[in-house]
Amino acid sequence: MSSRNLYLIATSSWFLAFGMQGVVFAWLVTIYLREPAELVGWAQTALLLPGMLLILFAGALADRLGADRQALSAQAFAAVIPWILIAALQLGFFDYAAMVVYAVMMGIAQAFVTPARDGLLNHVAGERVQHTVLLTSLCQFSFQIVGYSIAGFADAAGPETILMVQSGCVSVGIVAYAMLARRGLIEKQTTHEHSVWRGVVEGAKTVAASPIMRLVVVQNVAMACFFMGSFIVSFPLMIREVFAGSSSDLAWLNGFNSLGLVLTILVMLRIGYVQRPGRALLLFQGLGAVVLAISGVMESFPLFVLLIFFWGLCGGIAMPMSRTLMQELAPPSQRARVMSFYAFSFMGAGPLGTLFCGYLSALAGPQMAIQTCGVAMLVVVLVMTFSSNLWQVEFGGHAGAESA
Repeated sequence: MSSRNLYLIATSSWFLAFGMQGVVFAWLVTIYLREPAELVGWAQTALLLPGMLLILFAGALADRLGADRQALSAQAFAAVIPWILIAALQLGFFDYAAMVVYAVMMGIAQAFVTPARDGLLNHVAGERVQHTVLLTSLCQFSFQIVGYSIAGFADAAGPETILMVQSGCVSVGIVAYAMLARRGLIEKQTTHEHSVWRGVVEGAKTVAASPIMRLVVVQNVAMACFFMGSFIVSFPLMIREVFAGSSSDLAWLNGFNSLGLVLTILVMLRIGYVQRPGRALLLFQGLGAVVLAISGVMESFPLFVLLIFFWGLCGGIAMPMSRTLMQELAPPSQRARVMSFYAFSFMGAGPLGTLFCGYLSALAGPQMAIQTCGVAMLVVVLVMTFSSNLWQVEFGGHAGAESA
């Protein structure tokens, strides 16, 4: 089996489990425990906070020790964590505190998996970086749909069953990463000229020196605050408070969002290489912001799901384009570090978004929180469009240089 296929299997196993977690975690906190909006926000913050604190260190460490080895170790750790909740449920001490412990530990695992996985991409992609980014995104969102569908049975099957399946899915990725590590795609550094902290600083300087990478980081921060916050905090609250929904309704919503992402990525794979990824990013982030704002006024659950499907169609272009820009511009010796900054700009700002949406939902309701986030994201996109050169940046062929 090719290295790229092993990489896609490992990625798919992670996002299959991640899709299951996205539904079960929100369902347990929001509907099973029926915690207030601000505590829903804090629970999701606990899931994201380790990424903000550790991901830059994890990216520098992956460049030193080998992204394949780090991904293998972190994924093995992630396979054990669901058993914390299983034990709590079985022994009768399941509560909000158990959810927070689970969230922090899974956040740590994700902080080390993400930059290592992104650092591996260029090693398995060869010259076809954008194509591999699209394939990876396709696997990500396709398998998330499967994960959402499985987790939709949490009411009937019980959370313990879903968590066991989640652990098993992550374990598949352990095998794939082990096979990649044996192939020696990445040579382990035996001598180190500088500390891990200095590696983090060098990665920061590389990103700061590139006008395009700086802009991608800025839009990622805005997306985390307004898009992610809405998705993982305000959406479950809206399902509970406006539609009186269940785990299956959460699964339907998440699944249709990912279906939109998948369909767009399939179209992009047919189209081929996008030479102006910055333009595509701005156009579809702006359109997605408009769709999100409109979804916040919906009183019908089917119409709400339909709009979130269209929101996913927009994200299917915007998200791979932002990642392509960073992958193309990252120096080969600093890929994991640069991609850790890419992930940090999203995961690191995520806690701000979850807290913002949690408290705004408690104050004004989840619908108003969603509308506010849509309008705020649109303002960010318009400012970037008219005050930067991201609209003009162009790549040629399968690799490119930053446009002057």
